[in-house]
Amino acid sequence: MRYLHLDPSFTPFEKSIDFKSFVFNGGEPHINILDKNIGSSITITQRINSFNDLGLLLIATDALRRMNVKEINVFIPYFPAARQDRVMVAGESLSVKVYADSINAQHYNQVTIFDPHSEVTPALLDRVHVVQNYEFVKQCLDSIKEEVVLISPDGGALKKIYKVSEFLGGVEVVECSKKRNVKTGALSGFRVYENDLKGKHCVIVDDICDGGGTFLGLATALKEKNAGKLSLIISHGIFSKGFTELTKQFDTIFTTNSFRDVDEEKVVQIPVIQE
Repeated sequence: MRYLHLDPSFTPFEKSIDFKSFVFNGGEPHINILDKNIGSSITITQRINSFNDLGLLLIATDALRRMNVKEINVFIPYFPAARQDRVMVAGESLSVKVYADSINAQHYNQVTIFDPHSEVTPALLDRVHVVQNYEFVKQCLDSIKEEVVLISPDGGALKKIYKVSEFLGGVEVVECSKKRNVKTGALSGFRVYENDLKGKHCVIVDDICDGGGTFLGLATALKEKNAGKLSLIISHGIFSKGFTELTKQFDTIFTTNSFRDVDEEKVVQIPVIQE
C-alpha cells in the first residue's frame, strides 16, 4: 500500500506519493502526480474543509485511475457537513448526503472516517469503515492521570458517551441538556442532571467544537453544581471563534488534527490515525 497525502499538513502514514497541485485562475483545482511507478493499491488522505478540497480529492482519484491504479481507499478524518444530517426547516439541503453521494460515485474500495457526528453519515456511505473515538479519549484521560467524571453535553451525545464509558471500564457519566432555536441557532437552558458534583474533575466529551457556545454554557452550569477542574475532549476542533473564552473556562482542551492544526497554550492535539 502506498499513500497520497493531498494536505501536506496531514500525513498520518509514511511518505506521500510525490505530486504537485494548484488552483487555476478560474478557481479549479488541478493535480499532477509525479511518481510514475506507484503500484496498484493507493490510500488517499484528505482533510475536506471546502468544496475545493473535495474537488482535489475527486480529480486525484481520476488521475490515479488513469494511471491504472486498481484499488483506491480514502481516509477522510472529518466528514464534511456532518451536522447537516437532517432537514430542520423548509428550504434546507441535506448537505451530508450531497458529500456522501459524491464520495460514493468514486466507488472506493474503502472509505474511512473518524468519529462521525451521528449514525446518518456511515449509513449514507458505501464500504465505510468508522474509527471510533474510544482510543483517543483514553489517551486524553491517561494524560489527566486522575479520577474523572464524563459529561454528556446533550441528548445527541448520550449514546456515544455511554459506549466510551463502557470501553473505559465504566467511568461515571453525568447527563446534561440544552435548548437550541432551530431557526437562529441560539443556545439556552443548560441543565446538569446532578445535584452536587463534589469538586470532581469533569470532562466534557463531544465530536465537534465550532464556536464553542455549547461548552461555554455547560462550563457555567457545571460550576454552579460544584464541579472541580474542567477539561474538554473534542474529536474535530474547528474553533471558529478562537480559544480566548474556552481557555478561560477549561483547564485543558484536547483535540485531534482531523480538521486543522492547533498551536495554542492549554490545547493538547493528538494525531488521528486510521485503524
